[in-house]
Amino acid sequence: MQLISIITATYNSSSELLETYKSISSQTLDNWEWLVTDDCSSDSTYQLLQEISEKDQRVKVFKNAVNSGAAVARNSSLSHAKGDFIAFIDSDDCWLPNKLEKQVAFMGNNIDFSFTAYTLIDHCGDSIGKTVDTTQTGFFTYEDMLRKKATLGCSTVMLRRNAFSDISMPSLRTGQDYATWLKLLKSGKHAYLLNEVLTCYRIMPNSISRNKIKKAKRQWQIYREVEKLPFIKTVICFTFYAWRAVFRTA
Repeated sequence: MQLISIITATYNSSSELLETYKSISSQTLDNWEWLVTDDCSSDSTYQLLQEISEKDQRVKVFKNAVNSGAAVARNSSLSHAKGDFIAFIDSDDCWLPNKLEKQVAFMGNNIDFSFTAYTLIDHCGDSIGKTVDTTQTGFFTYEDMLRKKATLGCSTVMLRRNAFSDISMPSLRTGQDYATWLKLLKSGKHAYLLNEVLTCYRIMPNSISRNKIKKAKRQWQIYREVEKLPFIKTVICFTFYAWRAVFRTA
């Protein structure tokens, strides 16, 4: 069986982390390694990870020397990955038990980049009655994702490792996952959607997903400073992004 390397960055996630681990350890496909890098948490996150890794040798724990953000933490985990596939899960999200099995089967021998639909839950783990990326089909290109034609949640992504020369994330404090997908798609690859809900994405009270102004500023920054789009194209792409942020229902 092919090995799946699961990449996670953590920071003060002790209250949700065990649930995330349980959703990984309950997978019907169990040939995985979980590579977790803690970003200098001030709570018991790192100690909890060490306890988990002592009981489950598939869990490998690392720690940043200084607080550096999710991109640096994920890149630390990526640098230790040995899997044929790379999957991502945030430290407060959860997977349905058959997520890995279904996604590997969906990718087969031909798909190098896939993502799934997901549902939103609150900080207590209760559904808020909204799903994302469930109504679309097919694949998405670089130009599609500049216009945010799909949300492409980080915790839903799976990559075939040998299909990409560089999976590392740019050193952004926020939005580094979206910038990474753009980098990978820019190579000519397509992101294929498995439009089945296989992930639960947790919306925390202080999440950037709840701060629309910060999220919009981040989007503009990625267009201009990372992708270096001309001003007019940035305006066009940002208009698509803003419209979809307001009117997308699923």
